[in-house]
Amino acid sequence: MEMASLLRLVALSLLLAVATPVRDITDACSSQVKAADFPHLNGSGLHLTLHHPRSPCSPAPLPADLPFSAVLTHDDARIASLAARLAKTPSSRPTALDESSSLALDESSSPALDESLASVPLGPGTSVGVGNYVTRMGLGTPAKSYVMVVDTGSSLTWLQCSPCVVSCHRQAGPVFNPKASSSYASVSCSAPQCSDLTSATLNPAACSRSNVCVYQASYGDSSFSVGYLSKDTVTLGSGSMPNFYYGCGQDNEGLFGRSAGLIGLARNKLSLLYQLAPSLGYSFSYCLPTSSSSSGYLSIGSYNPGQYAYTPMASSSLDDSLYFIKMTGITVAGRPLSVSKSAYSSLPTIIDSGTVITRLPTGVYSTFSVVYDVKSNKIGFAAGGCS
Repeated sequence: MEMASLLRLVALSLLLAVATPVRDITDACSSQVKAADFPHLNGSGLHLTLHHPRSPCSPAPLPADLPFSAVLTHDDARIASLAARLAKTPSSRPTALDESSSLALDESSSPALDESLASVPLGPGTSVGVGNYVTRMGLGTPAKSYVMVVDTGSSLTWLQCSPCVVSCHRQAGPVFNPKASSSYASVSCSAPQCSDLTSATLNPAACSRSNVCVYQASYGDSSFSVGYLSKDTVTLGSGSMPNFYYGCGQDNEGLFGRSAGLIGLARNKLSLLYQLAPSLGYSFSYCLPTSSSSSGYLSIGSYNPGQYAYTPMASSSLDDSLYFIKMTGITVAGRPLSVSKSAYSSLPTIIDSGTVITRLPTGVYSTFSVVYDVKSNKIGFAAGGCS
């Protein structure tokens, strides 16, 4: 099927993508990124440090004994999330979040969620969190720093907020307290940003008893975040921006590790990228640390164009917020694999920062064989599959 083929074509994973070696471990723990350290950057963009999942400098490192099977389990869940998204499948978690809901999520002194929402079991999931690169984001006035997963496949930025009406997963550092921020404000149900949630999360917004907009970000692995759509001052590096729209999560469960939440970088007006675009421009780049002894960066805004090779972005009616390209072939040691062009051209390839393993259509797998020459310490590829 077309959908199944597309989901096998998820490329450029964070764990496998090639990155330029950068600073050694003594410098990698710095929260500041100097443009002079990276030839791809210039001084006018916004630059944040990216931490490898297993780096000792990461504010939320993975357990040293985490088996690779856990990484694959997380990756399968990510693919399931993309499948549900591309199929426009409603959330598998039956919540009270619909237009006719009388959701009892209220900002009064004793907020409470609708009983049907609070009693739904989570299902599969783990609190370990694997394969995600993290950075820090400041929020509120005065600004407090939080560990956030960087996600090109998500639009809405959200983080856990006290009082955690239903549930908050264990995170590194304290949970954000809206009452401690003088610049915090909830967003009303009549605000245009509330209507924008449908395209950002693929779930319709709901309304609290006090007319506060309620979001639901759900994922194919039964992970989710539910809370208030809010606005506050966001601080990234040395810069800050007021009136940043994000989700203030009151019920957050699933594959988020010890992060406070997600930074959404997808092509949607509620994403961090698009909210910063009027001042920084519609571009971002990242350099991925391939080992735990180095750090990378996330840069939003200006860059050095001469340092890059380019390919056009492809459009897809399946989801206009994701990043697609057209794959034309695969080469190994300069030699192209014998795969028909139609195997690549029928559907575009998703570039997704949250996917660990690069995935290809079944038709591509069946067109070549692989040999492992252990004695010579090399791997070979040949045309012709098993069928």
